[in-house]
Amino acid sequence: MTVTIRPQHPDDRPTVRALVAAAFNRAVIADLADTLLATGAHAYVADLAGQVAGHVQLSRSWLDAPARLVEVLVLSPLAVHPSLQGRGIGGALVRHALAEATRLGAPAVFLEGSPRYYGRFGFAPGRPLGFTPPSVRIPDAAFQVVRLPAYEPWMTGALVYAEAFWAFDCVGLR
Repeated sequence: MTVTIRPQHPDDRPTVRALVAAAFNRAVIADLADTLLATGAHAYVADLAGQVAGHVQLSRSWLDAPARLVEVLVLSPLAVHPSLQGRGIGGALVRHALAEATRLGAPAVFLEGSPRYYGRFGFAPGRPLGFTPPSVRIPDAAFQVVRLPAYEPWMTGALVYAEAFWAFDCVGLR
């Protein structure tokens, strides 16, 4: 099985929307993905034999550090078609997203998710590293971060999600 990760094209949008809704069993996550894309998120798809098998987005958010606001990225949503889960497609998307975040010069990437799954990609719980989640609805174990080469030790503080996460109440959904 050869999976190619590529930028999401405009004509992928209906397929990606259906895939995200199916993977999360929640249409609101597809609404979130659409809105994040419209506001400048970086979106990538996993192409398997010409079919979109998975999707990931990196959206702009901020770290409210003591010195100033720092632009960071949030990896969300990550979706793989339910019939294709467990085949490494999600992992390929995460690795690609982290490489892109590094290329873009982001100091850190945050997410809400399973520590068991995301830990293998370098994500660690955020609180022990000096970060505060943007909502009390996010369990400490699920609030994770990976620090990238552009990270500097003074960059700690509260994560401030982009407006779309709040508009669709997609905070702490686990």
